[in-house]
Amino acid sequence: MILDHVGKKYGDRTALEDITLELRDGEITAVLGESGAGKTTLLNILAGLIPHSGTVEGRQPCSYLFQQPKLLPNLTAEGNLRFVLPKQQWDSARVMLEKVGLGGREKSYPRELSGGERQRVAIARAFLYPHDMLLMDEPFASLDLSLKKSLLELVAGLWKERRQTVVFVTHDVHEAAALAQRAIVLKDGRVVLDLDVDGEPPRDFFVCSRAEEQLVRALMGE
Repeated sequence: MILDHVGKKYGDRTALEDITLELRDGEITAVLGESGAGKTTLLNILAGLIPHSGTVEGRQPCSYLFQQPKLLPNLTAEGNLRFVLPKQQWDSARVMLEKVGLGGREKSYPRELSGGERQRVAIARAFLYPHDMLLMDEPFASLDLSLKKSLLELVAGLWKERRQTVVFVTHDVHEAAALAQRAIVLKDGRVVLDLDVDGEPPRDFFVCSRAEEQLVRALMGE
């Protein structure tokens, strides 16, 4: 997907300005920046949800994973997955729940699941929904470190099965360094750093990498 001089204004406020970049197929890209930097606006443009200036070429069918699980409360874990599938593929819902560590919880309703379990269902649903590009808006925010580590590894494992294009928004340089192959830092609606991250994800969650230092410096304006 290619963005060519893409911009977005909300009234007099510029959310994105003159963004030109190519998102490489099959790659995990992190988008970082302070609040108001334009991260979620960029995600919504990629999804085709909002109008904008400039052009986006090669737009792909998208699946969207939010910070909150947004599960349907009247459906079971299995029902939430089946909801995004044609009936002939319903059997894959139970298989996917096994993959995300929720075997035996198929008939549990969201209210009966922990926060981490609900997010696992949401991740499973996002990967099952027919798509070529997965967009994730701070999916690991507000999680304790142990759960964050396990979900980062879960997403990386599911991604390796198909290697579809993934773009995720985060405030956390550690998340970006652990999961992304490329990290883009936005500041005041512009790209200030476009960094390729070495190594296959997921990377060692307990090691502070050179990429993290570069991302912190970019976020601090250095």
